[in-house]
Amino acid sequence: MANKVTIYIENKPYEVDGDLTILEAAKQCGYHIPSLCNWRDHDCSLASCRVCLVKVEGERRLVPSCAYQVRDGLKISISDQKAVDARRTSVELLLSNHSFNCQSCKKNGKCELLEVSHNVGARPEKYMGEKSESYEDFMTPAIVRDTSKCILCGRCIAACKKAQGIGILSFQNRGFNTIVAPTQNRSFNNVPCIQCGQCTLVCPTGALMEHNNIDQLDEAFRQGKTVICFAAPAVRAAIGEEFGNKIGTNSTGKLAAALRRLGFYRSFDMNFTADLTIMEEAHEFVERFTHGVPGPMLTSCSPGWINYIELNYPELLDHVSSCKSPQQMFGAILKSYYAEKHNIPKENLFVVSFIPCTAKKYEVQRPEFEKDGIKDVDLALTTRELGDLIRRNGIIWNRLPDEDFDHDLIGENTGAGVIFGVTGGVMEAAVRTAYNMITGEEMEPVDLMPVRGFEAVREAELDIKGTKVRIAVTSGMINAKKLLDDIKAGKSKYDFIEIMGCPGGCINGGGQPYVHPSLLPDEDPDIWYTYRQKRANVLYEEDRNKPLRRSHQNPDIQTLYKDYLGHPGSELAEELLHTTYNKNREQYPDPKK
Repeated sequence: MANKVTIYIENKPYEVDGDLTILEAAKQCGYHIPSLCNWRDHDCSLASCRVCLVKVEGERRLVPSCAYQVRDGLKISISDQKAVDARRTSVELLLSNHSFNCQSCKKNGKCELLEVSHNVGARPEKYMGEKSESYEDFMTPAIVRDTSKCILCGRCIAACKKAQGIGILSFQNRGFNTIVAPTQNRSFNNVPCIQCGQCTLVCPTGALMEHNNIDQLDEAFRQGKTVICFAAPAVRAAIGEEFGNKIGTNSTGKLAAALRRLGFYRSFDMNFTADLTIMEEAHEFVERFTHGVPGPMLTSCSPGWINYIELNYPELLDHVSSCKSPQQMFGAILKSYYAEKHNIPKENLFVVSFIPCTAKKYEVQRPEFEKDGIKDVDLALTTRELGDLIRRNGIIWNRLPDEDFDHDLIGENTGAGVIFGVTGGVMEAAVRTAYNMITGEEMEPVDLMPVRGFEAVREAELDIKGTKVRIAVTSGMINAKKLLDDIKAGKSKYDFIEIMGCPGGCINGGGQPYVHPSLLPDEDPDIWYTYRQKRANVLYEEDRNKPLRRSHQNPDIQTLYKDYLGHPGSELAEELLHTTYNKNREQYPDPKK
């Protein structure tokens, strides 16, 4: 625990932890110092934006509060006139090279630069002149890059390197020509970007955004398609934040009500195919494990993670489960079983998923998930895009009643399905059902606590009727790399490993609502460190309250196998619900071809 020190802000004494920066300490003491390059912890700050300058007694110059550690007796002035003027000038200089299309910018209303400009009283016309050359990259299905909106804060560089261990972004060129970009200003299409979107979560402006595909949904409605949608588990844990609800608000009922009012033919809960994924994946694991197939088996539901292993460890792809993700399974079932039961021509069926993940936008376009020119899923829209869609259609979120998703052949779901949205949830759900497949009994207790949490790697050893099964869970590619290197070296001690692309899992997916204290003034001050747990709690609570908590208990899943698929791993199940991945992949296919 850090030693306490006494500091003085505007001549008033405050006792704070001695390992804090001035920026962090001031916030705890009730002061707001504007900042743009700082993100989540002081290790991510490059002190590059100069927006948080303050006066410190004894220092000859103003100091960046994000990079200056407190000490006993430190005297700080935020209101010093030179500091006030310097902060305003810093923002005005950023604005001088910024694109002023705020009205059409998708980040409008969530833009930290605009928020800080208001706070410091910046005058956008103060420094007018030539702007540096800008670049736009629209080539990937998931992420858009626009350097005309970049303020060179470096947050995206830190996120890519520290959260994912990939580091494809860096400062390119020097002086007036500096930009943030992949090497040689390449497109994200031509570098080993996994499309996870973690960079979009930390970008303070609209320089990095997800591809907005709402117009494709509009076109499907115009063409008279039968449009069916489903929502991923993690969406319910965050969509309310788009409308001012506190982080950790369970929005399942309002989400179902909103989707019904958007005009879809049916709106389902993706928990159903999370349960279906577990049936196939648990069966696959049991088959591999009992037949001595060299392990470990790796989960396959996260497309960002699949992108990573294809691009970096293709020799390990045989370890990856052949199961499609719940998103792709839902599309496959809708365009086969459901379409046949309802006499809907599959070519007239347009399937939309609402997901927390930008990489899902790439996944729906993969050739592996297309048969006879018909894709499993036609369109993937992020939680943020869903928020835009709800606002555009005039739906007043906080007046919506709590309703249920549609139950039509494939509507039922269990608690095991909902925890798919948090790191460890896939493993926990799989073990609940694998235990039943091996023993014919139910695992008790149903909660698998060792795999819960956000530590880099969580592990457990299970005793299934005398058989030892060693499992591990991780999220974020910087953590996954250590496990993959062990597998490559033949040193892995595990039988089954869950890997998710985004740190914390889908609750922290690249398409989830932005989290920043300046944009969420009513949240508690340490929200940077707790928002993942608060979203995770939504899913764990829903699991606890479900009458059925094991995927194999889902009556609609049981009927699907009885009436259509036969059994897990059947020939038809293999055709519809399983796939293979590309060992010879080189970045992303050219979208023009």
